[in-house]
Amino acid sequence: MIDHTLPRVTYSNIHTDFSAVHDVLDRRLPDFESRMLGLDHRHRFDGRAVAGEPLQESYSPIDHWLLIGRFPSAGAETVDQAVACARRAQPAWAAQGWAARIAVLRRLAMVLSERKYDFAMATMIEIGKSRLEALGEAEEAVDLIRYYCDQAERSDGYRQPLARAFDNESTHDVLRPYGVFAVIAPFNFPLALSVNMVCAALLAGNSVVYKPSPRAALTGALLLSACDGAGVPPGCVNGLFGGAQTGAMLAHHAGIDGYAFTGSLEVGMDLLQAVAAGRHARPVIAEMGGKNPTYVTASADLDTAVQGVLRSAFGLQGQKCSAGSKVYAHASVHDAFLERLRAAAEAVSVGDPRERGVFMGPLIDEAAWRRYRTACEDVRASGRLLAGGRRLSAGELAYGHYVRPTVAAGLPADHRLNRQELFLPVVSVLPFTDLHAAIDDGNAVDYGLTAGCYAEDQDEIDLFLARAHAGALYVNRASGATTGAWPGIQTFCGWKGSGMTGKGGLGPYYVAQFAREQCHTVWHR
Repeated sequence: MIDHTLPRVTYSNIHTDFSAVHDVLDRRLPDFESRMLGLDHRHRFDGRAVAGEPLQESYSPIDHWLLIGRFPSAGAETVDQAVACARRAQPAWAAQGWAARIAVLRRLAMVLSERKYDFAMATMIEIGKSRLEALGEAEEAVDLIRYYCDQAERSDGYRQPLARAFDNESTHDVLRPYGVFAVIAPFNFPLALSVNMVCAALLAGNSVVYKPSPRAALTGALLLSACDGAGVPPGCVNGLFGGAQTGAMLAHHAGIDGYAFTGSLEVGMDLLQAVAAGRHARPVIAEMGGKNPTYVTASADLDTAVQGVLRSAFGLQGQKCSAGSKVYAHASVHDAFLERLRAAAEAVSVGDPRERGVFMGPLIDEAAWRRYRTACEDVRASGRLLAGGRRLSAGELAYGHYVRPTVAAGLPADHRLNRQELFLPVVSVLPFTDLHAAIDDGNAVDYGLTAGCYAEDQDEIDLFLARAHAGALYVNRASGATTGAWPGIQTFCGWKGSGMTGKGGLGPYYVAQFAREQCHTVWHR
């Protein structure tokens, strides 16, 4: 049951008292772990579990001895089976029409809302997300579905009348589904981003072959169960477990009509090239990371700037495509800002994210720890490391890749840490004297997802809004300099290497990308 007396957790209501929410989590966590951890999971097609490949154990980044569960890794035959199930189910799903599909998805939103604590606890344990970020993601997933359904209803299912050349003809523009969409989801927002892509594809009348990240397979299994509980017809969402090889099989599969992907630029471009080599064009709807700058001007409120930068740089251990890993601070405030940011970073609580009060959990895996270690070595070699730069290994923290949030200064503007996406809790601070030039330098990267600015001077704000090359711009936001988009409030559109279509999730143009346009002209005698 949903307790409507408790406050909803979002990414922006940071000053709300959530002590009652923490009390609920304290009560529910032991039960969740006894019910949900250590189970065997199977692929799920046509609303049923499907036996297949041998199961492989998956362990938590919180504690390398904590077994999440056992999951298969789909091979070619299993992928073929999933695509065939989706193709059989799609015509009937499309024929139901917009209103019927909206009704099913609204039921799914209700099921997700009822199970939001389970989803939050899964992401805490599976990827090391803090309590409030995990609950915020669960709430975001619910709002995503409701927002997209509202959009479809307001637009009459994306059906528009057109002008007439003759009185006795009718003309309409409609959107029709492609067929079967492959949805390839990331580990860092395993529920919200899966829901974003899966539900947009379903709403447009497609069926789905869904592959969650192997780092977030439990969350994927819970989403498949929620689809069954909401009455999504069998075969409309078919779940495959597996890693990069399974994803590559989907990328090259002739039975897939479109792709929705969230992940790295490298993998996204490989997917696009594989699809482009086919017999004809198929849509690839992708969000592929970011190198997101923040500008702190001479007129900025430094306390607000520090709070916003801290949350965006170190939330989820910096493992977000929208993470703010680079800050330009005006020379007149640079030293003061840097000192306040250093002190704030030193005060960040790092530990087991199941505990209340913890802001940063562990890095996702050994590879992330090695990248963190290398980044800190690079800072020491080419700049100044003011905070962090070390691993935590006391007590139970020895069983995960826990690190301190890191603040760097003095790196050259063209250093790789100032140009490449890091996906780590590392932020580099650079001085500037000319905001115009600083924004141009911030734009000089392969990405264009988000950017932030702290300024009280309206001319500086106007310059930032006019010149920053990114799809989501934030000004003076304490809850996050570059992070925290919410359905219907912000859109999440990647420019340049951050996206492919010029349209973003969470906004009014996203769902339409999962369908193709068709014009109907009917002559009446």
